Amino acid sequence: MIATLQGFTQQLVPANGIKLNAVTGGAGSPILLIHGWPETWWEWHHVMPLLAAHFSVVAIDLRRAGFSDCPLDGYDKATMARDAHEVMAALGYGRYAVCGHDIGGMVALPQAAIDREAVTHLAVLDVPLPGWTGWEATTARLWHFGFHRNRDMPERLIHGREVDYVSAFMAERFYDHSAFDPADIEIYAKAMALPGRTRGGMEWYRTLAADHAAALAYKKRPLEIPVLALGGDQRLGAQMVPMLREFASNVTGGSIAQCSHYVADERPHDVAAALIDFLKANCKPAPAG
Repeated sequence: MIATLQGFTQQLVPANGIKLNAVTGGAGSPILLIHGWPETWWEWHHVMPLLAAHFSVVAIDLRRAGFSDCPLDGYDKATMARDAHEVMAALGYGRYAVCGHDIGGMVALPQAAIDREAVTHLAVLDVPLPGWTGWEATTARLWHFGFHRNRDMPERLIHGREVDYVSAFMAERFYDHSAFDPADIEIYAKAMALPGRTRGGMEWYRTLAADHAAALAYKKRPLEIPVLALGGDQRLGAQMVPMLREFASNVTGGSIAQCSHYVADERPHDVAAALIDFLKANCKPAPAG
């Protein structure tokens, strides 16, 4: 099953020496959406039509995810941020907003910190960020961070069991299980089963020590752009604003009620409304480059 969304088109875009899958639609100022683990661009499929009524929307598959290339290296978050920035440049957007969830948030932060002339707004959704003072204590409690960092073992255990892995992993992080669509799980599991994709996903985690060291440098020059920090009230919601204030001076946000980690799946209307209000309240023209 190939995921498609009415009103949006997919294309492979050359970026940073590889090709990334990009899904585009809508009109207006551009916003880039970056998914997390173990999802693909499809994470945003409920949010994208709501945003497209106001903005040009670009959702990508990160390197190794979906139909994007799965190279042997380049999984540190600064390199992945370069991937994302070059996609936007290739699509003609010189300035744009970026919103990332989970691993996507770990990519969006360095993207804003490195490409300061390009990123106009940053939104980060429910993720502990490398460089945060609570990083070590928080990630030590998350079993999958340690498991995914092991060499070869996760790939061997997950191979052939992608549906079981994805469904169990995501179910553990849902509050409203009525939003837990088995069809979505199949999309993510089939994407993970493509050659090299499980290994590439583990590399996202195997680079985290280096990502943490790199992110400490971002604090030396805090972001001045508007930043939205959101999370589920059953997960990281209460921590998101103080976390982002370690990296930026203009941070708003908070918790989404009755929601856990997968905010775009559980509460897409709340996420879309928050992004629309955030971008329009802090709106300056962002012309195509």
